[in-house]
Amino acid sequence: MMKRAGTIWGLGLVLLDQSFAQTTCDGDFSPISAADFIAAINPGWNLGNTLDAVPDEGSWNNPPVVAATFEDVKAAGFKSVRIPVTYADHFTGSSPDWTIDPDWLQRVSDVVDMALDNNLYVVTNVHHDSWEWADVSASGANLTMIEEKIYRTWVQIGEKLGCKSSLVAFEPINEPPANTAEDGTELNKINDLFLQALEESGGFNTQRVVTLMGGGMDSIKTSQWFKAPTGYSNPWAIQYHYYSPYDFIFQAWGKTVWGSDADKAALKADFANIRGNFTDIPLVIGEFEINTLLEPAARRKYMDFAVSTAKKYDTSLILWDNGDGALDRTAHTWRDPILMDIMFNAVKGVSNSLSDSTADASATEQFSSAYLFHKVGEDVTDQTATFLLNGNTIKSIETSDGKALSSSSDYSVSDGTVTLKKAFLSTYLSPTATPGSKANLTVTFSAGADASIEIVQWDVPTLGATTSQAVSGSDLLIPITWKGLYKLAAVKMVREDGVYLFDDWTQWLGPLQQARGTYSGQWDRDGTHVIIKDAAVSQVVSGGVPTTFTFEFYPRVEGNAVNYTLTV
Repeated sequence: MMKRAGTIWGLGLVLLDQSFAQTTCDGDFSPISAADFIAAINPGWNLGNTLDAVPDEGSWNNPPVVAATFEDVKAAGFKSVRIPVTYADHFTGSSPDWTIDPDWLQRVSDVVDMALDNNLYVVTNVHHDSWEWADVSASGANLTMIEEKIYRTWVQIGEKLGCKSSLVAFEPINEPPANTAEDGTELNKINDLFLQALEESGGFNTQRVVTLMGGGMDSIKTSQWFKAPTGYSNPWAIQYHYYSPYDFIFQAWGKTVWGSDADKAALKADFANIRGNFTDIPLVIGEFEINTLLEPAARRKYMDFAVSTAKKYDTSLILWDNGDGALDRTAHTWRDPILMDIMFNAVKGVSNSLSDSTADASATEQFSSAYLFHKVGEDVTDQTATFLLNGNTIKSIETSDGKALSSSSDYSVSDGTVTLKKAFLSTYLSPTATPGSKANLTVTFSAGADASIEIVQWDVPTLGATTSQAVSGSDLLIPITWKGLYKLAAVKMVREDGVYLFDDWTQWLGPLQQARGTYSGQWDRDGTHVIIKDAAVSQVVSGGVPTTFTFEFYPRVEGNAVNYTLTV
């Protein structure tokens, strides 16, 4: 134990009468360069909404993590895990010590060990503290407190984790808000404080890889304001996050299509820009996400292009997963295994063949070869599914129970188009068959991931009611009978006077996006209901005008929608 009273070097921050138990370690540490570390962690997986939950692990949608989760992640083929940790509600002391509950530090250490026991690389951080107490952009922000607290936080983390192997890297803080160059300068100071704290904490921490951050972990703000630290021995990389286009990733404003030339050019430009600004610095996208509620063909095209483009620009990726996303932690299954296979193949540079789907934002309807839809009341006919082969060939098609389809009697192939024959489809479909998912086919190619075709008999769903008076204060749950897929594509929200309930500017978007609301914030669904969120109900009440909500389903074709009107 040693006492230090004085100034954190070069930053003008005075720490009085603080005791630092500099950690000493037995054994050896195998140094690794930042470039080698970042290459080795690709692809990675985020333990989201777990240790980062506020106020405590288990407070959000996930129970406390268990070792089996890391076993599942390793078995799937991931090389690393990012373990976000929020410390905000675990301080037992105030300034100047900012003591962290030792039981919480032990829990963090134990979870890191769970990952290491599975030979996974680890990146761990200080997470939602960025908006709990460390927002340097906030009006009247107490920068002295933030600097002192971030320093003391990392001294204590460094002391606790300082003897972990070189498979463990540190990240100073998650997505710190920044709106100005001055904010960016302050975050550069935070990076410096973080490195100084690691030096103070002892252990192997001055040799450990760190991933530094810029404003919001946004690629543009990082490019503008990040300044490389000097005077430290840590090998370092830059971490940024990527959730773009926002409307597609988060199901906002009815965007359920992706893959146009413009879509691809925008993503490529984003990746190229930050790589061009940091040509020799290892880069990792510490969070990116493809929502598994999105239409599967579109989300799989996005995954393939994003990962392939990241590889082109020598950038590693760590998939965000909040517990409702890629991995069902309770069932130990991946919700879209084909999506995962696409990612793993793209990381290796293997070309994937992909289900084709609508990419034109001006389209009035949406098709997807991840589905074969048949409407109740119609005769069964031959149907086609098209695939973007990307240099591969179609090898076989099988049912979910492993039965191979006959390429002569069940289907035919012409380049990337598969024609499924009437006789085969009649095994599952008819004019009077009950709506629902009938079968899942797996299409295998000469290389890369498989593709799937879900055969669905559909009809227009029915609501348990079609109107009620708007009463704010809670979400409105409307009973529904699903007749096909258990999926809502979008919700259109238009007042009786023709005014859009939200976001009038969406009039400039394509026909499938105009007047549509945003998933989770304004609409949702559960097993037996479609849901108008309180934010939308309250908007109707405050506007004082009856509003019709048009619930749109897959397939996104004319007529596959139902209306519900809120009166005032």
